Amino acid sequence: MEFLKTLKIDSLNKGISTGVNWIDSTGAPIDSFSPVDGKKTASVTAADKAGYETVVKKAEEAFPTWRMMPAPKRGEIVRQIGDALRAYKEPLGQLVSYEMGKSLQEGLGEVQEMIDICDFAVGLSRQLHGFTMHSERPGHRMYEQYHPLGIVGIISAFNFPVAVWSWNSMLAWVCGNVCVWKPSEKTPLCAVACQHIVAEVFKKNNVPEGVCGLIVGGREVGEWMAADSRIPLVSATGSTRMGKAVGATVGARLGRALLELGGNNAIIISKDADLDIAILGSLFGAVGTAGQRCTTTRRLIIHEDVYDTVKSKLMAAYGQLRIGNPLDQQNHVGPLIDTAAVDMYLDSIEKCKAEGGHFIVEGGVLSGPGYESSCYVKPCIAEAKPGFAIVQHETFAPILYLLKYKTIVEAIAIQNEVPQGLSSSIMTLNLREAEQFLSHAGSDCGIANVNIGTSGAEIGGAFGGEKETGGGRESGSDAWKAYMRRQTNTINYSTSLPLAQGIRFDV
Repeated sequence: MEFLKTLKIDSLNKGISTGVNWIDSTGAPIDSFSPVDGKKTASVTAADKAGYETVVKKAEEAFPTWRMMPAPKRGEIVRQIGDALRAYKEPLGQLVSYEMGKSLQEGLGEVQEMIDICDFAVGLSRQLHGFTMHSERPGHRMYEQYHPLGIVGIISAFNFPVAVWSWNSMLAWVCGNVCVWKPSEKTPLCAVACQHIVAEVFKKNNVPEGVCGLIVGGREVGEWMAADSRIPLVSATGSTRMGKAVGATVGARLGRALLELGGNNAIIISKDADLDIAILGSLFGAVGTAGQRCTTTRRLIIHEDVYDTVKSKLMAAYGQLRIGNPLDQQNHVGPLIDTAAVDMYLDSIEKCKAEGGHFIVEGGVLSGPGYESSCYVKPCIAEAKPGFAIVQHETFAPILYLLKYKTIVEAIAIQNEVPQGLSSSIMTLNLREAEQFLSHAGSDCGIANVNIGTSGAEIGGAFGGEKETGGGRESGSDAWKAYMRRQTNTINYSTSLPLAQGIRFDV
């Protein structure tokens, strides 16, 4: 596979880097097996504690120099990273597709997201605005400004092995922070490739060693980061279970945790919906990345008047899905990440049936020609009820639940009753319904859309959700403030010192 050579992926790769140097480790190799064909692609040596300490110490040493570089100059370096990603877009997109299993178009799209956030961060580097306000005291000026935190720890998940890291790191860098990245051990090669790409740019610009650290390893690396008081902010993307553990550990030392966790996302399909748009948005939302997005559509809440029509259209659409090797652009759906994910998929199907769910599109594991690993499954659809325990649960697989409603108030209540609160959508041409869905009494999610699906968020908006999704925000809007500490400044340029509450001293 030529893309591995282009990205400097060897049979055995080092998994610890300070951004300039790659570090030897006594850790055991982590083998990367592609879910596409079940073959071992390469290995990455996992971090040991000594390597972890080296990366964090180098980050500490680099921070004082990096933070004093003017923000537009940091932005210029990020601009060059964006150009490098443009040059490597094809091979990196192929690697994402092959190591993770998403379709090639989605793999290339993920690299494009990295390029887009670089562009966003470049502009941001000249817009790290503070605020000014009037002082109540004469001869005084008040203002607020933002300063970098220091080391930002980034824990990313397998389903977006490169994009989510870039959402965090590009913003953190232009804000003046240094980064230490712990990627998913299920997709280590993508991280190694990104580190090579960024290191080339940093070396050309004489960036201090330690601004971009990489630590490949298992759960223990994340635990080290969460407990490390030298890391003021840990941004963690993954399951709610993982996020609760990270949040508790970081909170115990009064650090900051930026959590982007699970989603159990729904689309409400009104009787006043454009059904062609509704079906298309539902289909892509449910089967994209084989259901392994935190924004995957897992529930369709359908008005009773159009329920049967939507059901028949969905069944017809699912019948046209092509499942197979994601590097073949003729296929719509690739494999799940590994056999453990397949087991969870099968278990959820059985739980749904046990609760009384009726599958109108049956699931199952695919085998035979064209399915070179045991990770290919059929996207399936079940008629269910909102109160089913399995419907309240996020299964990271292409299982879609159909739920029926009568009134918009009932539909919003069904939408909001799950523990997660990431993304939501309503399909309607009724202005009143749309506005009600977006009102204080509407969706309780961090993302609420009208006439588009639950997935495919743009980098210009802040990304994240509420409740068990964690409350964090990444990417666009003013999400950059999460990577900064806020400071209020008061300057007295008068010849006196008025004291608070009118207190006076005779001096």
